[in-house]
Amino acid sequence: MKRTTGIEWTDVTWNPMTGCTEISAGCDHCYAASMARTRLDTIYRQRLPVRDTPENRVDPFAPRFWPERLRLPASWRAPRRVFVNSMSDVFHAHFTEAQIRKVWEAMVAAPQHQFQVLTKRPERARRLADRLEWPSHVWLGVSVEHEDTARRIDVLREIPAVVRFVSAEPLLGPLDTVDFRGMDWVIGGGESGRGARPVSLEFARGLRDAVKRAGAAFFWKQWGGTHPKAGGRLLAG
Repeated sequence: MKRTTGIEWTDVTWNPMTGCTEISAGCDHCYAASMARTRLDTIYRQRLPVRDTPENRVDPFAPRFWPERLRLPASWRAPRRVFVNSMSDVFHAHFTEAQIRKVWEAMVAAPQHQFQVLTKRPERARRLADRLEWPSHVWLGVSVEHEDTARRIDVLREIPAVVRFVSAEPLLGPLDTVDFRGMDWVIGGGESGRGARPVSLEFARGLRDAVKRAGAAFFWKQWGGTHPKAGGRLLAG
């Protein structure tokens, strides 16, 4: 099927939750925050935030829940790879366990798709793991931008997801000494957009080699720059 997103490793994005808060250096130039505070501002502020405070009401990127979007995946007949919450983090502290469970139940009920859940908060996923179902079509991944956040991989190993993956994008530091054992797939890439921080060839090669040693699949998404394809997409061909 034709992809409806510019993200090469997925087919479509699905956002039953929106909004987030910064947690590490990979958040510094967050595209989701930028989109929320520009072209999506009016739409998002029409919905009350999960934590309803005066500050959150005027912030379009404060976490919000959209229950009417839960039915969307079941309506898609053709199988899709679905990136869950490209505009948020399922395991953000503002979302209640009940809200997380509703998102999870919607994924479990649509086994024709592959759901790709990416988080920077695997500790909360671990705490909730025994109260969630882990079918093979619900994947769980963590974002790791440099060695200081590589501990997220260790937490992910403790969660009973059938498919585990890592997004090393933006790649801001070396990950060549990181243990990727137990991971099925690793995505690497440079940052794009205003103020994009360059990624070195040394970092990219080191990541690729570490992933190969662990026996995981590797995908180099982009070099980045002022826009996603500014630097091209190829790493050693």
